[in-house]
Amino acid sequence: QVQLVESGGGLVQPGGSLRLSCAASGSISSIYAMGWYRQAPGKQRELVATITDGGVTNYADSVKGRFTISRDNAKNTVYLQMNSLKPEDTAVYYCDLKTNPYRRYWGQGTQVTVSS
Repeated sequence: QVQLVESGGGLVQPGGSLRLSCAASGSISSIYAMGWYRQAPGKQRELVATITDGGVTNYADSVKGRFTISRDNAKNTVYLQMNSLKPEDTAVYYCDLKTNPYRRYWGQGTQVTVSS
């Protein structure tokens, strides 16, 4: 059993910053990649950013230059630093973990609201 515990969401004004964290625990085999996805009301879940065990990152075009994903392999924790937040970044943010051999796990989600 694998658990993903997210933290760091909240309400922030446009232009502000937030840092999300996701800690993985439990019976974890080799972690291939961790990342963040988000889902706004009435929309499909979409990729925000991912990072592999080797440190290769991938970002959605909409967050490039504003968000930074990082990872602490020793702690099985992934972070998402979000700067210059916009109202359109408002969504529930979900942590994602993929292992090798392939299995996929999701966190419970954390709400990010960008509003004045």
